[in-house]
Amino acid sequence: MAIDIGINESDRRAIADGLARLLADTYTLYLKTHNYHWNVTGPMFNTLHLMFETQYNELALAVDQIAERIRALGHPAPGSYRAFSRLSSIQEEEGVPPAEEMIRQLVIGQETVVRTAREIFPTVDRANDEPTADLLTQRMQIHEKNAWMLRSMLE
Repeated sequence: MAIDIGINESDRRAIADGLARLLADTYTLYLKTHNYHWNVTGPMFNTLHLMFETQYNELALAVDQIAERIRALGHPAPGSYRAFSRLSSIQEEEGVPPAEEMIRQLVIGQETVVRTAREIFPTVDRANDEPTADLLTQRMQIHEKNAWMLRSMLE
């Protein structure tokens, strides 16, 4: 059945493609944050262990919201590590860095997600896609706040 939500197919495709990149970044950041939660050590262990847990739990919910928006636009959501690796702007973590480097890497990841979300806005605005604009705004607010909180730990 044809989709008739007031957004033409080419705009829906462009928005879904942008959201696929956002989903890949979010999932990669989720995995990195969860890895750091498991493997953090040092004097700030408890603080970081709990902070990382809060952040990866929020990211786990976010991937579902992003994927469901892609589906609402009539396109399949990517859902494999291979697809996420191809689409993501965030580097995967291969080892276990020291706690301070974990924090630095998560700041970079949080800011990367914000930039990816911001790149989608011109198409979203042009298409009058308010639900996606709302989702992007919420994601940007959360990631900017997380980046600030993490960055503050490095000062």
